[in-house]
Amino acid sequence: MDALCGVKEWRWIDEGRAADIRFAEDPDWAIGVLDGYFTSDDVVIQPEAGREKKLLVADMDSTMITVECIDELADYAGIKAQIAEVTERAMRGELDFAEALDARVALLKGLEESAIDRCLEERVRLMPGAEALVKTMRSRGALTILVSGGFTRFAEPVGGRIGFERMIANRLLIENAALTGEVAKPIVDSSTKETTLLNAIAERGLDASETLAVGDGANDLAMIKKAGLGVAYHAKPIVAAAAGARIDHGDLTALLYAQGIPQAEWVIA
Repeated sequence: MDALCGVKEWRWIDEGRAADIRFAEDPDWAIGVLDGYFTSDDVVIQPEAGREKKLLVADMDSTMITVECIDELADYAGIKAQIAEVTERAMRGELDFAEALDARVALLKGLEESAIDRCLEERVRLMPGAEALVKTMRSRGALTILVSGGFTRFAEPVGGRIGFERMIANRLLIENAALTGEVAKPIVDSSTKETTLLNAIAERGLDASETLAVGDGANDLAMIKKAGLGVAYHAKPIVAAAAGARIDHGDLTALLYAQGIPQAEWVIA
C-alpha cells in the first residue's frame, strides 16, 4: 500500500477480504492509480460520505440469479442455442430489447406451462451473495426493488426468496396451459427500469446519491447511470465501460463492502 502515492490512510473492513483506502486526490486521479495497481481485485471509488444507500434497484437474470431464464426455458422447447444467441446480442446492446423479447417469446409458442415451474426448480440458482446483499440492506431500512426484463413467473418467487420488497417483470400470456407466444404490454425494458428508480427516489424523498442500481446488460444502463452508485456486475462490455463501478471478480457481497458494511453486520439467511 505504501507504493500508492496520495493515500491518506487505509483500514480493513474485513481483514484479508475488503479494505477502505482514503485518497487525498480527486476521484479521477484515484481511478487511474488503482486500476493499474489492483488487477485481480474489485475497486469501487466513491465519496466517503453517504456511501450506505437507502434504495437498491436490481436486475434479475445474470445478476441476482446465475442464468438467463428465457434461455433456460427455451431449452425445454429444444431451441436454447437459437434464443440464447439473440439474448446475448440484446444484452450487448446490439438489438432493440422489446423487439428481441417479442421475437424470442414468439418462438416459445405452444410450450407447456409446466415447463416454467420445472425450469424454476431445475435451472434457476441464486447468485452468490444475493440474499446477503438484499436482506442486509432491507434490514437497515433500504427499499429494495427487483426489476427484470424477464418474467413474473420467475421474478416473483426469486424476489421473494432473496428478500426484495417489490418485484416488477414481464407477464407471459398463457392459454390452455401453454404459452401463447406473446408477452403482456407494455414491456418492462430499459425505460421501465430507469422510471422505477426515479419514482422510488421521489417516493422516498431521496437524493440520487443515496441509491444503488446493479445489472449486467445494456437494458440496465439507464438506471445504472442515474443511480448514485451504478454498478456493472460481471457485465457486458458496453455496461462495464459506462458504469461508475464494476464488480468483475467478487460476488454480490462486494456491494455491501462498497457501503462499508462488514460481514459481522450482514443478514445471512
